[in-house]
Order: sequence, then structure tokens, then C-alpha cells
Amino acid sequence: MLETINLTKRYEDGQLAVDHLNLKVEPGEIFCMFGANGAGKTTTINLLLGFLPITEGTALVEGIDIAKEPLKSKDFLSFVSENVTLYGNFTAFQNLDYFCKLAGKRNLAKADFARVLKSVGLQEDAFNQRTKNYSKGMRQKLGLAIALLKDAPNILLDEPTSGLDPKSGQEFLDLLVHMRDQGKSIFMSTHDIFRAKLIADRVGFMKRGKLVMLKTRAELEGEDLTALYIQYMDERD
Repeated sequence: MLETINLTKRYEDGQLAVDHLNLKVEPGEIFCMFGANGAGKTTTINLLLGFLPITEGTALVEGIDIAKEPLKSKDFLSFVSENVTLYGNFTAFQNLDYFCKLAGKRNLAKADFARVLKSVGLQEDAFNQRTKNYSKGMRQKLGLAIALLKDAPNILLDEPTSGLDPKSGQEFLDLLVHMRDQGKSIFMSTHDIFRAKLIADRVGFMKRGKLVMLKTRAELEGEDLTALYIQYMDERD
């Protein structure tokens, strides 16, 4: 489970990037956060990952205070960014081996890597290719394979479907649903309303660091999510 309690981030220049955010993402839930660029979505993810110091409030992963036990909290988190960082001269197998060992998983064999790469839809002839020649969709699939092999109970995703073609995007969403059905908590920041509304159990709108709207799938029945987003983004504070 992911939880924030009055989570706040103010930068040195005075900008309030996240403003007293209170949120829970339960096991077996996909939560999608929408917001314009600069709304605070990525900053929230960076706070949950421990990449940024918290100004005020608390961020918890499986009940672990990230600020107090940053290394322990990372054992329970996997992260897939919009631009997955890979070692370009490594193959898919070599990248998986490296990142799994970094996560403390040293008992995995090539057969385990092949199984997961197939499950994320990466074509077999790419397993031994250097990843510097990968398309964005292939990189995203390999990033998700790394997250799957870490097998953390909580997944953070920052614009993971950006730039994916329709087929790759749908395959990616199918994998997220599978992970949710395994009981994982999934927090995804996105601009992709069309894809996200297909899988989200809850959605939130973030504006100027504040969570201004939070609704469940049932509450969104019959709503036009795009129109709702525009309404909230256009409203004056």
C-alpha cells in the first residue's frame, strides 16, 4: 500500500509543488493521477521514491516511513518512467541481469528472463539485441519486465504510455491489469485519459500541487472524463 499524509514539497525558490496531499493506493488498485504539466504529479512520485526531501508531512510504503527508512522502503517499490533508463550496450538479458542483481535478486536464470520478456510482449529476436537500438515501446516493455522481476508490491509509473503505438499501449495496459489482479498497488501519472479510463479503479486530478478531485470507477459511470478534466483545470482556485 502507498499512502501520503499531508505530503508537501516546497522548492528552494518558494514554489509549492505538492500541497498537503492525502492519498491511499490500496493493494489490488490502479490509481491514475491526471494534471497539467507542473501540477505536481512527477514530484509526488519522486517524493514516494525518496528522490526528493519532503518539506512537510509523511510518505509511507507498506507502512514504512520513506524519510526515516529510505533504503528499506525501496525494497517494496518498482518504478517505470516515461523514458526508461537502460544500458544501451547491454542486451535485454544483460539489462535484466544487472537490474535484478542491483535489487538483490541473484538466483534468476536466463530462462526466468525469457519468460518475463515474453509475458510483456517483447519479440524474441530482441532478447539479445543491444537496447540502444530499441524503439520506445520496446524500452517500456523491458522497463516493465524489470519491475515484474523485482516483484515489489507497489508500482509507480510516470507517463508510461506516452509515445506508445495503439498495440503496444494496449499490451502495456493489459499487463497493468494483470499486476493489479495479483494484488499490487499501482500509481500512474498520465495525460492519457483514453487509455487510463479503461483500467483505473480510481482517478484524481491534481492542480498546482493540490488534489482537487478524486473519484472511483463507479462514481465516473456516465461521466465524460475528458470534459470533467477540462472543467477542473479551467476552474479558478
